Amino acid sequence: MLSRLLLVPFLLLPLGASAKPEAAAEIAALAPSETQARTAQLVYQFLSNSRYHYSPRPLDDAMSAQVFDRYLESLDGERLFFLAEDIERFSAWRNSLDEAIAAQDLEPAFTIFNVYLQRAAERTAHARELLKGEFDFSREESYRHDREDLPWEPSREALDEVWRQRVKNDALRLKLAGRELDAIRKTLDKRYQTYADRLRETKSEDVFQIFMNAYAAALDPHTAYMNARTSENFNINMSLSLEGIGAVLQRADEFVVIRSVVPGGPAGLSGEIKVGDRITAVGQGAKGPLVDVVGWRVDDVVQLIRGPRDTVVRLDVLPADAGLDGQHRLVTITRDKIKLEEQAAKKSIIEVSEGGRQQRIGVISLPAFYQDFEARRRTDPDYTSATRDVERLLVELKADKVDGVLLDLRDNGGGSLTEAVALSGLFIDAGPVVQVRQSSGAVTVDTDTDPGVVWDGPLAVLVNRASASASEIFAGAMQDYGRALVIGEQTYGKGTVQNLVDLDFWARSEKPTLGQLKLTIAQFFRVSGASTQHRGVLPDIPFPITLDAGEYGESALDNALPWTEIEPSGFRRWGNLAPLTPLLLGKHQARVAEDREFQYWVEDVADYRRLREQKTVSLNEAERLAERARSEEKRQRREAERKAAGDEAALAAAAAVRLDDGLQADERSVAEQVAAEEAAENDDQPDTLLREAAHVLADAIVLLASDRTLAAQVFPGREQQAPAATID
Repeated sequence: MLSRLLLVPFLLLPLGASAKPEAAAEIAALAPSETQARTAQLVYQFLSNSRYHYSPRPLDDAMSAQVFDRYLESLDGERLFFLAEDIERFSAWRNSLDEAIAAQDLEPAFTIFNVYLQRAAERTAHARELLKGEFDFSREESYRHDREDLPWEPSREALDEVWRQRVKNDALRLKLAGRELDAIRKTLDKRYQTYADRLRETKSEDVFQIFMNAYAAALDPHTAYMNARTSENFNINMSLSLEGIGAVLQRADEFVVIRSVVPGGPAGLSGEIKVGDRITAVGQGAKGPLVDVVGWRVDDVVQLIRGPRDTVVRLDVLPADAGLDGQHRLVTITRDKIKLEEQAAKKSIIEVSEGGRQQRIGVISLPAFYQDFEARRRTDPDYTSATRDVERLLVELKADKVDGVLLDLRDNGGGSLTEAVALSGLFIDAGPVVQVRQSSGAVTVDTDTDPGVVWDGPLAVLVNRASASASEIFAGAMQDYGRALVIGEQTYGKGTVQNLVDLDFWARSEKPTLGQLKLTIAQFFRVSGASTQHRGVLPDIPFPITLDAGEYGESALDNALPWTEIEPSGFRRWGNLAPLTPLLLGKHQARVAEDREFQYWVEDVADYRRLREQKTVSLNEAERLAERARSEEKRQRREAERKAAGDEAALAAAAAVRLDDGLQADERSVAEQVAAEEAAENDDQPDTLLREAAHVLADAIVLLASDRTLAAQVFPGREQQAPAATID
């Protein structure tokens, strides 16, 4: 059986590419393959058939228009490349893409994309020419950086002006960071050259995936197509394991370099692979020929290096500290199974002072509801599972004698439905967790059938707007049962279930070539009968909102399913937290009013929201310097206040924050990137919101321990239990 998956939507970024002046003539036109045409037919059969999709729609002229619009948006959502005349020419296909897809005719999609490649090359050529001129930063003008609601420019001259402002803004950012004009020109010329290089690396499978996703997303936001390579990476992310050497790669100029090494993996154990090392060639086995990979795409190099465990791969490496003409090193590595433990659940302990005593709050951070589906199908007793990892951490926290447990689901976009149900079972006795309604209207209930719990003590769940899908199932179940406090922001609002369809299986392909379809097959509901669709899970103790529902989340998507509800399932509540939450809210508000770091965060959120609402940025140097001075004044004020308070940890964390240097991530050295990220991920000190959530849970522990009447209200019928009492 295929595993049901709950996932936040893919964020398909436009290629945003450009090209060097001579690149317009160099870029070869891309064309569809017979395999892609056959895959398009399979996708069409699944998406147009009511037996498969939860809310199917016919592929007619109306949907063709939506596919057309979404495809253009995915290529040029910021209106930086196409001209109005291009869109007018493409409009001949606006109402006929339905017929083209049904007939396996991908020529319209590839014709549009090839024009995109040409226009992007022209734009980068123009940008590089602009660098030869002068910039007048004293002019009163601004650049409209948020252009998604604008029409396409009517002429080349109009688009030239947009790019003049864009390049000027890039240059001004570098100037404000202290760079001289010659260095600015060199940096930006290389940047636009890099865009051109990436542009020439585009493959037909990239185009096909973008176009198929435009079709899939026209049905609903969470149906998507993944080509064979994307599917492989998706499965790795879900299983947290792969077979290879245990190194993360990235592109730097024409080289693919080592970004990080997995501790305990073959690359790390070899002692010969370091961060920043450049891979120049790859050979298979002990004697296979070395293939030069300079200038290759990262994913192509990755494919050469990955392979079955116990096989050999050879890497020709140019050390990070060697010049371009430096001595190369040939490294032989035996591949093995790699567990991506950095992406797995982790624990820590926060000590907070509440009620006159130190409360030890165990924190479990869960980035995703992962599971190795293939290993589980093989009945591998050691298959990777988020629930198994959390259970192990809970046992360790109990041994550490924590007073309460806080599960951090911030930015957890979901994953396996079975993991969401199983994880709930660690905290509640046997009972329903989520209801699933099929397109036929039939409702099934996914239940925790395992009696007993692993943790029966005080529990809280921390969420934010990016907590979605399986995270919402878990948080919603904990809230409905009265088992845990939910703290943070309103969650994403994704209430649909997706299934992975292996297209190679249906086509009887011997090798993985066609990819997978992530298909919306059902809608889930909380045990209370309410849906999380659009509305998400509302926290018991709310934190300030970072993103409005209209900006990010299910309710910001134009074709999401509406909110609805069904009958509740029969379940026995563990408690009623309603009498407790007003008391906790009062304590929370009083505390954060005096919490310097929390108020800094509130200020930063307000500034962030203000900047998001601004669609333009000034190109006047004096105005930008004034903005920078205001930011610097705020930074210095906070530094002085932290010093006065003797808060060394906050000072260290603030010092790690990088000021805008005008560079893109790949324009810094790999060592610099890694160092900055490690400094930002300072695990020694909890972040402000996590610390406050721990305080809220500690408040609950103290209140229930000191007030038997309140404990009886929260847990009616359980008065015989000691009031030191648990939020269960």
